[in-house]
Amino acid sequence: METINQWFLNLDFIQIIDFALVAFLVYQFYKIVKGTSALNVVLSIIGIYIFWKIAQQFELSLTTEILDRIISMGFLALVIVFQPEVRRALFMLSTPGATIKNRRKWLIFGRFKGRRIQRRELSITPLIQACMHMSQTKTGALIVLTQLNRLPGTVATGEKIDALISSALIENIFFKNSPLHDGALIIERNKILAARCILPVTANKNVSSALGLRHRSAIGVTEQSDALAIVVSEETGSISFCLFGMVTYDVSPAELRAKIEEFFYENKEEDQVRLTNNIPAS
Repeated sequence: METINQWFLNLDFIQIIDFALVAFLVYQFYKIVKGTSALNVVLSIIGIYIFWKIAQQFELSLTTEILDRIISMGFLALVIVFQPEVRRALFMLSTPGATIKNRRKWLIFGRFKGRRIQRRELSITPLIQACMHMSQTKTGALIVLTQLNRLPGTVATGEKIDALISSALIENIFFKNSPLHDGALIIERNKILAARCILPVTANKNVSSALGLRHRSAIGVTEQSDALAIVVSEETGSISFCLFGMVTYDVSPAELRAKIEEFFYENKEEDQVRLTNNIPAS
């Protein structure tokens, strides 16, 4: 206890900043692994580290040496164990607007990184109309809106379309008897690039077993990229969207429009078509 008290008394301003920075990084990492099976591993690693420090303090030479070897190999083990989480964290750090609430800040700081962030032009109204109609008819759909990560590998797995966004076209693609309805529709800016695309399925074991393949694929593609995925349930007709591996269920067309506009930092659209349930244009 005397050693601990002395250590606290000797703290200076730089050390306080150092601890605050470490605490911030640990908290951010916790938010990334929260809700995943990796959280238990993180807690185990923290426990090993604390035990290692205690062994050093009490001069337990054999225990300290063993733990030294374990910790020296720990970085490589962490990269292997946390591969999905590390990839997700890197996307969040390197992608402007990864945190929706801080998108404008990212746009400002992005200029200092030598990369000008351009606004994405997207015809939201026909997309929302298609989702609304498919929800009413309980037509299953999976739509992916890309950003900086253009997903060329995913696009290559499907049928190339390269057409402007159209409500009728989207609904025809996902019509139950259409040969293109099974799989994902990829949209980049204002164009439908491809249909019937194969998406990576999430490996997160904490995802509810009640979720079908569409939702799992939406989670998977948004875990590995900065895309936004929209899912229309074939069973219930409910609309959901997925962003950075997190799903928001049962949203209204108006809520979906608001999220897309927020995600893509849109200006007012030229197309001011009003939907039947009075969805605001922008």
